[in-house]
Amino acid sequence: MSTQSQAAPEQTQRGTSRIRIGSAPDSWGVWFPDDPQQVPWQRFLDEVSACGYEWIELGPYGYLPTDPAQLTDELGSRGLRVTAGTVFEHLHRPDSWDAVWSQVKDVAALTKAMGGTHVVVIPDTFRDQKTGADVESRDLTPEAWRDMTTGVDRLGRAVQEEYGLSIAFHPHAESHVGYQTDIERFLADTDPAYVPLCLDTGHVSYYRGDNLDLIRRYPERIGYLHLKQVDPAVIDRVLAEDITWPDAVQMGAMTEPPRGVPDYPPLLQAIEEHGLDVFAIVEHDLYPCAPDVPLPIAQRTHVYIRGCGLRTLELGTPKTVATAAEDRA
Repeated sequence: MSTQSQAAPEQTQRGTSRIRIGSAPDSWGVWFPDDPQQVPWQRFLDEVSACGYEWIELGPYGYLPTDPAQLTDELGSRGLRVTAGTVFEHLHRPDSWDAVWSQVKDVAALTKAMGGTHVVVIPDTFRDQKTGADVESRDLTPEAWRDMTTGVDRLGRAVQEEYGLSIAFHPHAESHVGYQTDIERFLADTDPAYVPLCLDTGHVSYYRGDNLDLIRRYPERIGYLHLKQVDPAVIDRVLAEDITWPDAVQMGAMTEPPRGVPDYPPLLQAIEEHGLDVFAIVEHDLYPCAPDVPLPIAQRTHVYIRGCGLRTLELGTPKTVATAAEDRA
C-alpha cells in the first residue's frame, strides 16, 4: 500500500501543532436535510457564530443553502468558514458505487466551493436512524468487508484526485466500524494515502474504546477530530439492553463536557505532542430537541474548551446572538 499522500494528515514538527476548534449542525440537533423538529438553518448560523466558533461543517447536504454564492454571503456575514461536508456510504453492498458517488459529488463540490478541506465519510448504520428498526445484519461477510474497504479506498482516491479534498472516515455507533477492534481492522485494510480517520471521541467511547490509545498508535492516520463525550452510566445501560442509537441519544448518551468521557485535555495534549494539524469539530448529538436547548450547551462547551489551556488551540471569541444579528444587518 502507498504511504505518501497529499491528503494524509499533516505532520508538523513537535511544538508546531495546530488544533482549530469548530462546531456543526449536529450540536443543534440536526441530523437530516429537512425536518420540522430541527432549528432553521438561519438560527443555527446565528447561534454558532454567537458562541464564538468560526469553523463549521455543512451538516446533512441540503440543510444549509447549496448555492455557493448564497452560502458564501450567509457565512461571510457571520464570520464563519467551512471545514467539511458529510456523507454516508454503504459500499459493502453490491453495486453501490454509483449511488454513493452521486451524493459525494454534490457534497465535495460544495465543500470545495466553500474553501473546505474534507469530506467526512460515515458508514451507514445497520438500524434506521429515525425508527431504530434493523435494516441489515450487524456483521459483514469477509467479501462485504473487502468491498467496503476497497470501496472506501477508491472513494478517498477519487475525492482527492477530482476535488483536491481529503476524506475522513468516521467510525459510528450501530455501524460495521464501531468497536475499536473494527477501527483497527479497518485501518489495517485501507490505504493511508487516501483514507485518514475522523476520530470521533464520543463514538469511540460509545463502545468503550480508548481514544488515547488510537491517537498514540495511529497518529499518522488521524486527519480530523470530532469532539464528543458520552455518559458512562447511560452507555452501560444502552449496551446491556441493546438500546437503539436514536433512543440512546434521547436518554442522554451524549453529554456536554466535562460531564462525560473521554476527558478532553489529555486527548488534545496527545494531538499536540504528535505535532498534528487538525480541525476539531464539537458535536453533541441532540436530535430531536427543543429549539432553545442547543445554544446554552454550546456556549458552556466553548468556555470549557477554552479553559483546557493548550497553546495550540485556535478558538474564536463569543458574542451575543443579538450582536451577531446586528453585524449582518
